[in-house]
Parts: sequence; C-alpha cells; structure tokens
Amino acid sequence: MTRAARLSDLAVAPTLTTARLRLRMPVLADFEHRAGFYASDRSVWEGGPVSRETAWRIWASEVAQWPLMGAGPFSVEDTDGTYLGEVGIYQPEGYPEPELGWFVVPEAEGRGIAREAATAVLHWARDTLGLDHLVNYIDPGNARSIALGERIGGTRRSDLPGTEPGDVVIYHDLTALTAEVAR
Repeated sequence: MTRAARLSDLAVAPTLTTARLRLRMPVLADFEHRAGFYASDRSVWEGGPVSRETAWRIWASEVAQWPLMGAGPFSVEDTDGTYLGEVGIYQPEGYPEPELGWFVVPEAEGRGIAREAATAVLHWARDTLGLDHLVNYIDPGNARSIALGERIGGTRRSDLPGTEPGDVVIYHDLTALTAEVAR
C-alpha cells in the first residue's frame, strides 16, 4: 500500500471510473452547464439564481482548488462522453471542513448518477487522500440532497457547524466505507 497523497501533490483531478461513469478534471466547456444551473431556479439551494459572471467566479474558484488545495470538483460524464454533472470535494474560504458536494444536469436526475459519483469520490478521498471523514452542508429546504447524503451513508450531525445558519450537516465516516461502490 502506498502512502496517502498529500493534498499539495494533486494539481489536477485524476480520472475515476465506475460501471457507468467517468469522473475527470473539469474543462472550460463544462462551465456552460454550471452557468445554466446558476441561471435557473434549480440553483435556489446554492444562493442562486446568479449572473453568468458570478457563476463564472464560483465555478472557476472551485476548479482552482485542484492546483491550490489538491482536491476539487470532478466533471461527471457517462461512458459515451455525455456531460452529466459535477461531484467533488469543496473547501472555499469559510468552510469549516472539506465538503462533498454535487450537481447534476436535469437529464441526469433520478438516475442514481449523483449517488454513484459521490460514492466513488468518498472512496477516492479515503484511499488516496487518507481522509477519515467528509461532510455535506445542505440548505434545510433541499430535501433531495439531504436524502442523497443519507443514502450514501451519511448521518445528520447537529453538533457540527455549517456554512450558513440552519444548514443540515451530514457526516460521512470514511473509515466505515464498504469496498463496493453503490450503483
């Protein structure tokens, strides 16, 4: 077994694969999907809708976490290369801990895409980064994200701080992950 990577060792995202998905480093063309998300009512749980310029600043700062912090978003695509969303580890200024987060395009909702990709990232964070836990910070009105956080093994923790008042904090114990990636 090799040592866990130091965060500063990872300047770009590795490619992760599951049975149906490929998780890769974001590219400029992926921004159009995030801009569309932030322009829509779907972004209400992420402080949106926001302008294209603000969406750019958010997305670019998230992608920049790779060279600066050694972890960040993975773009998610299916085996034919169709873009499906983004799942990754985020820790912008003000976040108490690294967060596991996700976004999928409308066509990917309800297909288990976010679950499969998030589970792959949980395993990668444990096996490569040596992390023992991650959290989700979720607006209490975002029932679908809360349900997903719990479906992938997280537990609600009222004793941990969120990033906003009232956040639902879901704790993922990476030491308890099973070997099988959820499909």
